[in-house]
Amino acid sequence: MIPALRPGDKIAIIATARKISLPEIEMAIGIFRNWGLQVEVGQTIGASYNYFAGNDALRLQDLQNALDDESIRAIICARGGYGTTRIIDQVDFSKFHKHPKWLVGFSDVTALHSHIHTLGLESVHAIMPLLFPKPGAEPSIESLRKVLFGEELQYTAAPHAFNRTGTATGQLVGGNLSMLHTLTGTRSDISTDGKLLFLEDLCEYLYHLDRMMVHLDRSGKLANLAGLIIGDMSDMNETPVPFVKSAYEIILEHTGKYNYPVCYGFPVGHEPLNLALVCGREALLEVSEAGTLLRYSGATL
Repeated sequence: MIPALRPGDKIAIIATARKISLPEIEMAIGIFRNWGLQVEVGQTIGASYNYFAGNDALRLQDLQNALDDESIRAIICARGGYGTTRIIDQVDFSKFHKHPKWLVGFSDVTALHSHIHTLGLESVHAIMPLLFPKPGAEPSIESLRKVLFGEELQYTAAPHAFNRTGTATGQLVGGNLSMLHTLTGTRSDISTDGKLLFLEDLCEYLYHLDRMMVHLDRSGKLANLAGLIIGDMSDMNETPVPFVKSAYEIILEHTGKYNYPVCYGFPVGHEPLNLALVCGREALLEVSEAGTLLRYSGATL
């Protein structure tokens, strides 16, 4: 288990994907310091190479340095976008595997969560520094603090008409649907058998979403789940010839033949309420007529 943070611990903020400036993360830096943490800002913050936070070599080195430096107790990815998969196969995880630490982020960072899961380690799917100033983000930030400092976690979600009731336990895995689709067949691909899978996405065409769900089903990633958690499918797009079905209706179509519990509308994804989830940790999912409960313990001290 990864040790919980304590006041005085040092964390690093880096960018593995799209570029970001220092002013954009100053609020987050202030919050982390108010938690009693030392903050080290990576060379990728403020760096620019076309779309990216520096070229592949710089982003790889920044990530590698943060993984290898034993004085750094957590790595916070500043933002998502695209770019993590361009460098992940060149990362040496050997020191990180011997001396694990928290790695935090979501969206494009799903690539790192999945890869870390193949190593048998936990990571944190959570709000990133770019989004700290977003109105309504306070509960998301607080949930991240609770994870990092090893406090108990328990989340609820309102009932949804598409929910399938039931109770299940399993390791929590998942993240951004588009990224999980992209990782299929790579060294970062994960097994979902017997696990609680959570999915979220942003700005996809509805027919793209349908295609990805078909692929997940055809590749066996839906058949043997313990349970399924559907988060926000934000800002989905139609084509000139409408696909007609909503994102949730598409997911319902491709998962309706299975019997495990499914919840919709869980607060995870590209919205201000994006609660921190510990990927790789055993969790309990209860879906009832009253709503959804997701529960597991905090980090081991």
